[in-house]
Order: sequence, then C-alpha cells, then structure tokens
Amino acid sequence: MTGPEWPRHALVAAAPDTGSGGVRGLCGARAGRLFSLMTSVDGRVGRAGDLGPAGRMDRRRFLRAAGAAWGAGWLGACGGAGRRRADGRTAGQFAGAGAGALDPPLDRVGLQLYTVRSLMADDVAGALGAVAGIGYDEVEFAGYFGHRPSEIRGWLDGAGLAAPAAHVGLEGLAGAGLETSAEAAAVVGHRWLVLPWIGDDMRTPDGYRELAELLNSAGAAVAQADLRVAYHNHAFEFDALDADGVTGYALLLERLDPAFVDLEIDFHWSAVGGADGAALLGEHPGRFALCHVKDLTADGRIADVGAGEIDWGEIFGLAGAAGLRHFFVEHDRPGDPLASVEASYRYLSAT
Repeated sequence: MTGPEWPRHALVAAAPDTGSGGVRGLCGARAGRLFSLMTSVDGRVGRAGDLGPAGRMDRRRFLRAAGAAWGAGWLGACGGAGRRRADGRTAGQFAGAGAGALDPPLDRVGLQLYTVRSLMADDVAGALGAVAGIGYDEVEFAGYFGHRPSEIRGWLDGAGLAAPAAHVGLEGLAGAGLETSAEAAAVVGHRWLVLPWIGDDMRTPDGYRELAELLNSAGAAVAQADLRVAYHNHAFEFDALDADGVTGYALLLERLDPAFVDLEIDFHWSAVGGADGAALLGEHPGRFALCHVKDLTADGRIADVGAGEIDWGEIFGLAGAAGLRHFFVEHDRPGDPLASVEASYRYLSAT
C-alpha cells in the first residue's frame, strides 16, 4: 500500500506501469531474469509489552507518522542483473549488503503479488515467471488485472506456482459477488478469500461486530466448496475504541467463528499498531492460518525481510503451534519490486 490509510484494492486497480517497458524492460532484462541479492543482519523490534502505556502510545504515534511520511524506498542497482551463476543465483550484491539469514529457514515461501503490482499490470505471465524463477513456491493475488480465472490458472501452472489465497473487497464477500469470488477460486485454486481492508466508517465497535457477522456468513456460505474466509489487518485495528481500551482486533478475535474464518496477521502493521505478533500467536493458537511477512525499521519504514528489527526467529518458532501454514512476503512500496522480493526470499530460505 502507498501508506497506512490507503485502500489496497484502489491501488491494484490503478497499478502504474514501470515506465521502462514493464517486466520485460526492467533494467533491460526480460521477465524471467533475477536481480541482485541483498540481505542484512537480522535485528529485533522492541515489544509493546516491554513499554508502559505512555511508551506504547508514543512508539505507535511515531511509527505511524513515519510510515505515512515515508515515500518510495531505496532503488536497487541494476548492474549484474540477469547474469546467473552455476547454482542459478544472480551475480553480485548490493553495496553494503549483509549476510544474515533465517535459521532455520522456511520450507515454503509465498509472495503477496501486490508487491509486484506494477509488473503484473504490464505482464501477468511474465511477473509470475519471474517470481517463480526467484524460488517462490506460492502466491497470493490482489486482483487479476482484467484476466479470466482460466488464464490466471494456466499461467500459474506454467510457472509451477500455487495460489492458496486471494484478496477480495467487501463486494466480493456478499451476494452475487461472493458467488463470483467462489467460482474464480475454484478455477484458480484458492482456498482462502481474504478481506484486506475496511473503510473509516466501519472502524467502530458496531462496525467491527457487523464485519464479523458478514465474514462469518460468507465463510459458512462457501464452506461446502472447501473455501474459507480470512481478514488481513493493518494498524488501525489495534486502536482503542472506548475508555476500557477494547480494540477492533479484540472484537474480531472474540466474534469471528473459527469454524469458517481465519485471520491473516500482518506482522509489520501489527507492530506499527503497538501489538506483539508473537504474543498474539501464542495466545490464540489455531486462529492464524496465513501471515504477511515484511520488516519494520527503527524509524517506522517498511523493509525487506531481514533488513529490519522484527525477530523472525521468535515468530516462526511459534508457527507450528499457532497453526500458521502460509507465509506471504510483502513490501507495500518497494523501490525495485523484483530486487525486494528476491532479498526477502534469500533471507527466509537461507539460499
């Protein structure tokens, strides 16, 4: 997303071209070419639970202000892009890149395709091929960019990718919209329909209660088709809604029916909202089937995984007990989409 308060679906619909010929024009390389590797030593974010109430609020305000003010990130160098070594990895590294990697690595790494939306807008098949070439096993969609589900499925099969989840708007989770979403999911191979965003008008106690009813109803309606519904958070869900400090996220945890609805936790935005992702996993096992993996710098910026301060070793150490099954890398505003997703993949896969 372009900021913590901008609807994801609006940006998917208006995804810009790269300005250099899309996937095939990036740095003069074709779609399947990879970019330079960048990893850095893993850090650790201070937990909200380690601070007093005033400290938590100050940190939250700081991170939100920094996130809202942050523009496009670093731009990846293109020298050496596409030149492959015998082991299939690209030659060269970004200047100053570190050598950190997750230990133990993830067995299966996914990507939220919103990260490469500019490439998807130009050439969906080429973008999927490039993502698979980096090593990703599965993807999560954020729009089909005007293509039919059958086309999408053919390109996924050709790239050797699975697509267990897709982000859909509220209109895709009720009435005829839900029927259309379920039909597309059956063709493409999705198991989850994920709501990624709600507007300001729903961010009230009654709004969250109504949202839970809608998601429960949608989940029950598609259960016979072997589909589930999920909700993806940003930071605003962790705002206190009343004098007792009740949050929207707490209301969702209380009211969503785990028989039909899961939560897709975004660890970056949870931290920006003042929540402890590891604590949420430990306190609510079985509620989180999917997650978004993106890092957080000390000054509030989104970073490639491993280049920030989130303790991924601690979080992923809880994944089995928590029931986490799908890990989708995401960067809302990457300077160079393919370089960003490769850097995150290398950190998580230790390759």
